[in-house]
Amino acid sequence: MTHLHVSAPKRIELIDSTLLEGDVRVILPLLPSNSVQCVVTSPPYWGLRDYGIEGQIGLEPSMAAFLRDLTGVFSEVRRVLKPDGILWLNIGDGFTSGNRGWRAPDKKNPNRAMATRPDNPPGLKDKDLLGIPWRLAFALQDDGWYLRSDVVWNKPNAMPESVKDRPTRSHEYLFMFTKTGHYSYHHESVKEQAENGALRNKRSVWNINTCSSLSSHIASFPPALVEPCILASSREGDFILDPFFGSGTVGLVAQQLKRKYAGIELNPSYVADAMHALNPTSFGSKHNGKGKGANDNHHESNFTLNESAGVSRVLFGGGKATLPSSSAVGDGERRAVAYARPATPRKRIAK
Repeated sequence: MTHLHVSAPKRIELIDSTLLEGDVRVILPLLPSNSVQCVVTSPPYWGLRDYGIEGQIGLEPSMAAFLRDLTGVFSEVRRVLKPDGILWLNIGDGFTSGNRGWRAPDKKNPNRAMATRPDNPPGLKDKDLLGIPWRLAFALQDDGWYLRSDVVWNKPNAMPESVKDRPTRSHEYLFMFTKTGHYSYHHESVKEQAENGALRNKRSVWNINTCSSLSSHIASFPPALVEPCILASSREGDFILDPFFGSGTVGLVAQQLKRKYAGIELNPSYVADAMHALNPTSFGSKHNGKGKGANDNHHESNFTLNESAGVSRVLFGGGKATLPSSSAVGDGERRAVAYARPATPRKRIAK
């Protein structure tokens, strides 16, 4: 493994596809302004899952704190996005906890069990739908984003629920935001077939099945949801950002469509899954102690770190970079690890 010692970088220049491990609130400020053409992402939902990572977004004690955290993150996303770029944001909803502080497993959906849950937000009652997607959309709109479309992701194979007092939820929202009123939207790239066989402008209800993930991520979104977002918002060679990278679905689709990607992910397990999926030859076997790690014995990185205050050290292939705390991210130190994709071409990943 090659160590790259960096003296106080202020910025990460995106040259080739890059995966950055660490807190998004630390890493995003290191990315250059106006550097990505499209953002496709799905942040953690509030109070629905505990990923077991200290400092994770999604377990804030209040809904207001959660919305503030995400509004701050997407304010930085707006800085990084090019003036004519587009953000696609998928976010799910939930119900109040009834102040129980926990959630029992559902026999039809065991992943829903949680040992801790936030109390009911002020003004909401037991059994209330939280309305998180629209609360976040309005918060981002107030923060300066242009809210251009609300896409309904209809899931024909939605997960069953053990409820008898309301309809089973089978949709989520995918919001389209822009940085300005003038932006690049390639409608010809995503036309859909009408009932008469003719092509028409893509509608705002997308019928897309959920799909199982081969990674450890229990809430990854399907490639079919990502593909039209990238096609409509970018061209070959453009950079696609996912600040909540998970196991790398956005990166995989970006590769298939001949785009570059920049991913940020806090969970080391998901980072390992993403590295294995995106480049199994170079990144090795999911950090299981066998085979080479990311960029082992490879000393040429594909991004540069410029001098300033921030990362004191970057170690490729499972290394760590410690960043000092700031008022924007709270007290304590957070960790960031950078992985750069080798420049050598590789086979296109089949869908």
